[in-house]
Amino acid sequence: MDIQNLVKMANQIGAFFEAMPDRPQALQDIAGHIKRSWDPRMRHEILIYLEQQEGGELKEIVKEALRTHKTSVV
Repeated sequence: MDIQNLVKMANQIGAFFEAMPDRPQALQDIAGHIKRSWDPRMRHEILIYLEQQEGGELKEIVKEALRTHKTSVV
C-alpha cells in the first residue's frame, strides 16, 4: 500500500472539511469519512504513519481528526 497515496487522499478529505465553521464536527466528519470509505488495511496504515512519522505530511486538521477519533477509525 502506497502511504503517499493515502496521505494525499487523507489531505484531500481534510481540505474539503476544513472549510466547515464547526471544527469539532469537521473532525468527526473526517474520521467518519475515512471509516466509511477506506478498507481496514488503509485505515491501519494511516494510523501507523500518524504514530511513526508524527503525521509527517498530513494536514493538521487530518492529524487532529485521526488522533481525536482514533478509536472510531479503527
